[in-house]
Amino acid sequence: MYQAVGSPGSRLIRVTWMLEELGQPYRIIKAARDSEEMRRYHPSGKGPVLVDGDVLVTDSAAICAYLADKHPEKEMGPKTPAERAHLNAWLFFAQSELEAPLWNRQKHSSMLPDAERVDVGPWTTAEFNREINALETRLGESQYAMGNRFTAADVILGHCGQWARDSQFAIISDRVNAYFDRVLARPALARARAREAAAD
Repeated sequence: MYQAVGSPGSRLIRVTWMLEELGQPYRIIKAARDSEEMRRYHPSGKGPVLVDGDVLVTDSAAICAYLADKHPEKEMGPKTPAERAHLNAWLFFAQSELEAPLWNRQKHSSMLPDAERVDVGPWTTAEFNREINALETRLGESQYAMGNRFTAADVILGHCGQWARDSQFAIISDRVNAYFDRVLARPALARARAREAAAD
């Protein structure tokens, strides 16, 4: 059975959502960021981490890609080398571009020591708007990131959308808003949220 390690309500939801989409059994191990428990799984003290037997996988996008590869019958990963490049491009975009302004604003508003905080509001808003425009263009008329098939990329992108909405970032694209509505309404995400809420 898989073990999903991290803090409920964090990027851990990307892992539990992916596992629910795949229909795989798993156990949640609650471990706070920078805690001794978390450092048992990752020297940085950051989650989430997936435990699969003697394999530890860190970084939420890498975990989702790993799980997609482990369960190809669910078709949440690439079928060809070209699709792998396309999926990887989406995962890298989500974490290095779309997520960056969300994470920076959160750090400067609630996580860093007061002496290290600066007003990043204007920059993060402008940067986020640029990436939403890029996401709109990249999606085109497709239902999901990889066309008409829901994949690991949509889990990561969808979570970024939820994070943005929770953080009061305005999403300036009707097409992107419709995409976020579509992926965030998936029953597997609702199940993952319930599992995290009930975690011991």
